[in-house]
Amino acid sequence: LSGADEQMAELSFQYGRNLGLAFQFVDDLLDFVSSSEAMGKPAAADLKLGLATAPVLFACEKFPELNPMILRRFREPGDVERAYELVHQSQGLEQTRFLARKHCIEALRLASQISESPYQKGLIVVGDFVLNRMK
Repeated sequence: LSGADEQMAELSFQYGRNLGLAFQFVDDLLDFVSSSEAMGKPAAADLKLGLATAPVLFACEKFPELNPMILRRFREPGDVERAYELVHQSQGLEQTRFLARKHCIEALRLASQISESPYQKGLIVVGDFVLNRMK
């Protein structure tokens, strides 16, 4: 970006912002839908660390009982298991998947506005990788 004009700098910033959000949403999603072997970490690892990720926060809309669990960082016995169950009973995973796809598609749209070059192709490959992690 050295020497890039303001428009290119803004486009690059928005690409990175959208791709980063998509990557994080996919990571949050995979914590609930992938096996330990595929992820290289145990399922519900974020819950076990006391982290309320996007699927949990979306699940709060349907199951407000998650709010006190979040505040205590899932530390009481049974919190992790119950939160995991409630996320699967809510639309939290679908909402997270929707946002991941939305931000990734936006990043790819932004990358397509960059003049054709190996750099542009690289940005598209990275965007496709993030989008395909959900499959």
